[in-house]
Order: sequence, then structure tokens, then C-alpha cells
Amino acid sequence: MLDWGEKMESQESGPLRGLQILDLGNMIAGPMAGCLLGDFGADVVKVEHPITGDDLRNWPPMKDGRSLWWKVTARNKKLITLDLSKPRGQALLKRMLTHFDVVLENFRPRTMERWGLGYDELSKTNPRIIMVRVSGYGQTGPYAKRPGYGTIAEAMSGVPAFTGFPDKPPTFSAFALVDALAGLFAAHATMMAVYERDVRGSGKGQVVDVSLYESLFRLVDSQVIGFDQLGIVKQRNGNRMDEDSPRNAYRTADGEFIAISAGSQRIFSRLASAMGMPELSEDPRFSSNARRVENVEELDRIVAQWFQKLSLVEAMRRLEDSDVVAGPIYDIRRVFEDPHYAAREDIISVPDPDFGTVRMQGVVPKLSRTPGRVSQAGLDAGAHNIEFYRGVMGLTADEFEELRQLRVI
Repeated sequence: MLDWGEKMESQESGPLRGLQILDLGNMIAGPMAGCLLGDFGADVVKVEHPITGDDLRNWPPMKDGRSLWWKVTARNKKLITLDLSKPRGQALLKRMLTHFDVVLENFRPRTMERWGLGYDELSKTNPRIIMVRVSGYGQTGPYAKRPGYGTIAEAMSGVPAFTGFPDKPPTFSAFALVDALAGLFAAHATMMAVYERDVRGSGKGQVVDVSLYESLFRLVDSQVIGFDQLGIVKQRNGNRMDEDSPRNAYRTADGEFIAISAGSQRIFSRLASAMGMPELSEDPRFSSNARRVENVEELDRIVAQWFQKLSLVEAMRRLEDSDVVAGPIYDIRRVFEDPHYAAREDIISVPDPDFGTVRMQGVVPKLSRTPGRVSQAGLDAGAHNIEFYRGVMGLTADEFEELRQLRVI
């Protein structure tokens, strides 16, 4: 395996230092996996089409014609260009493959096979290669060939059917939830495959098959067994939960909102005390979580009336004094102002050649001895072409210029 430290600037810390990732992904899900691995020191080489680049470059928010989203998802990555649809581009990728541990891709299933770059072909060049494939519906099954986007995968997961208010349509997440989850599962599975190959010692690569819809479906633990055993079909119930009460967002006198989750009797007793109504915890209607769920309308009315008399600051003071599980609902402005976010370094400043310094999410989770880091924001397409193709791959100046002129790179 190539020592990237001799050829290219490598992450100086992180538990994945030395792991070589070739990121062929586009937009969010596949590149998110590469981003997460890169945060913890993996050397991630991101491939883009030499003419069009990654589609995420055109997604808002934009500043001076540049996508700020791109700055985050492409952070820490070494950026090269390569046209995989051209025979010389395919041949070059196979030459590159011996330098990598993992290939990430999120094309529609069979696209890589159509280019002669399926796992069977790639493993001939590098039997140790792990191929992580992210798609809407997975590589198998009757829907595999359908185009897969996060919104449609979210719909298929079943989650929107019970998300939102009963008198309104099903509600989707207001960000790329499913794509991000798929990227997280892909990074997680990558490390399992690396562990099996290198620590368990098989020495063999394999295919990791991640679908968008399954990434969200896996998180709704009670839905399958609840339907199987009891025929439960969960319905939309606003901010409430059928399993937990009181659980809602309550408006304060100054127009702010506070979230409460008090499903356990102990926490509900603390809430009742904070409200100056300790007798509520003994009320037969509210004496257990099951009874509170049955009488949720009345309980919500009582709790809401209490909040409406207090400002956010005063309500939170009383709740915190009674050790109630509660918190204000933040918008991004409040996130930036919050001292806990600051103390945890959840927002970090990153150097950027276009805007000087940009702030973005820090690295999570936190590792005590080998923490991750962010060394740079996402750069221009092909920013590392010369460094990679000439320095790492050993292309001559003539070869490099010919491939550039042919728009293979």
C-alpha cells in the first residue's frame, strides 16, 4: 500500500490515518460517508467529472457563485477529476485501485458494471478492495433499478406516515436526513469490513450494500414488531408520542417554545412540582405513563396553560431547579450563541481559500486520544490533480497533458 505521507499532505491525527478511500460519490449520501471517514484521518480522494463536477457544487446556499454546502461535505478531501464513462478513464481508475482500501460509490445500480467497473472487475485488480455501494433501494430486489432520492426513500421507510399532525399531510424532514443517515451507515459498515479484512485477517475485500430507505427504516425499532404482534399501525400525532406523555413543544409567554419529555413517573413528578402542582402526580388520570397517554388532551391543556404564563427564561429556571428533562427549541442563531455548543467545539472555524475562514460543524463523536480534525474546507474541482496524477500515480507530463486535453481528467 502506498505511503501517502510521502506523496501528499496527510491528516496529522485521527484513528483512521493511513486508510485510503476513493470517493466516487455524487451529491450527499456517498460523499457524506467519505466526509465522516476523512474527519477521523482517512485519506479521502474525491473524484468528480472533469466538466460538470459534483452536482452538490450547484446547491444552495451559494456565496459568490460557490456552494457553501460543498465546503462542508468536501472538507478534508483531496480533489481530482476523472471521467469514468470513457475507456481511458476506466483504465486509469483500475490503475489507481492498487493504492486504495475502499471505493465509495452511489450511482444507480449497474452503472459501475456498465462501465466495466463492477466489483468483480475491480477485485481482479485489487482483491483487498472494499466496495461500498449506496443507492436508493439497494443493489438487489425489484426496485433496485429505480432512481433513488432521499425524499422518496423517506416516504418508503414509513416514517412520514406517522410524522406530522393528524389533520395535515404526512411530513418530511426539512433537510437531507435519509442521505445523511445512509452516509453514516456506509461509514459504519466500511469500518466493519476493514476490521474483518485486516484485524480478523481474511485479507479479502467485499461489497457493502447500503440503501437510503433501509437506513431510516432500521431506526424505527418498535414499528415492525408492534405491527407483527399487535397489528399497530402508528398514526400522525403531532409532537406527541403514543408511548410517552407529556411530550410536546409548549409556547411560553414571550412566544418561544420549550420541549418536554416526561414519560417516567419520576420525571413527571418533578415537572408537577416545578409547575407548583405536585398533586398532579397523584391524580388518577396521570398516575402512570399509560394513564397520561390515555388522558393526553387534558394533561397537555394543563401544561400548556402553565407555560403560557411564563417567559422562556423563567420557565427554564423553574424546570432546571426541579431537574426536569426540558430544553428550549433552538434555531441556528441560538445554536451559534449557546455556550455548551462552544465548550464542545461543535462549531469550528476552518481555513478556506475563497472566504478566508468559514464555520461549520465540528467532528463528532469525540475521541480522547486520537481525535478527528478538519484541516480544510471543500476546494475547487481538480485541486489535487497534479499532486495525485503526477506525484502519486507517476504519470509523465505528456501523459497528464494528453488526458487533460481529452477531458479524461
